[in-house]
Amino acid sequence: MFENYDDVVTVEQLAKMLKIGRNTAYELVREGAVKSVRVGRKYIIPKAAIIDFVNDTCYNESKIINGRQTPLSYERTEDL
Repeated sequence: MFENYDDVVTVEQLAKMLKIGRNTAYELVREGAVKSVRVGRKYIIPKAAIIDFVNDTCYNESKIINGRQTPLSYERTEDL
C-alpha cells in the first residue's frame, strides 16, 4: 500500500494518497486522526501512520471530526 511514496510524507502528499482535499488532510493531522510530528511550520507524517489510519477507519462505521459524526464514503451497506 502506497509503495510509490517515501517513508515520511507531507500533508499535500497525504491528501493525494487518500484522495481528499488539502484542508481535510490538515484537519486529520491537527485532530490527531493521522499521527504526525510538527517540525517548525511543517508536519512530517510517517507512511505507517497513514496505513494505520486507513486500517482503523475501514473497521469503524463512522468517524468523529470536529465533534460531529460523519459517515464514511466506503461504509458497509446492506444490499437493497
